[in-house]
Amino acid sequence: MRVMGLDVGSKTVGVAISDELGWTAQGIETISINEEQKVFGIDRVSELVSEYSVDKIVVGFPKNMNNTIGPRGEASKAYGSMLEKRLNIPIILWDERLSTMAAERVLLEADVSRKKRKKVIDKMAASMILQGYLDSQK
Repeated sequence: MRVMGLDVGSKTVGVAISDELGWTAQGIETISINEEQKVFGIDRVSELVSEYSVDKIVVGFPKNMNNTIGPRGEASKAYGSMLEKRLNIPIILWDERLSTMAAERVLLEADVSRKKRKKVIDKMAASMILQGYLDSQK
């Protein structure tokens, strides 16, 4: 059973996939989106779901520190709803507070240049979201 993890931003969606046993998460790509032009990358997510035989999608759900849901959280919720209608597989919203900051910290500690960080940060955040979910299932 493969699970996909998504880190949904306003310009990109980071994508991660689990191994077949559902133990580890691996970032695979970053999809460019444009909320203003209503381009959400759903077709590409759908292709990846088919390619990797994904059974479930975990969408990062950024809550505020006081547990309220802000604009980014609402956008992630809407993205999850679009996926659910299109793909007809379970969509799980997963609390992802600080996942992007944690990914940034890991990359800084690894001394990755700013230019390279920008290219991989969303994939890495998606991996962290997915790995958190996978670990919670054990």
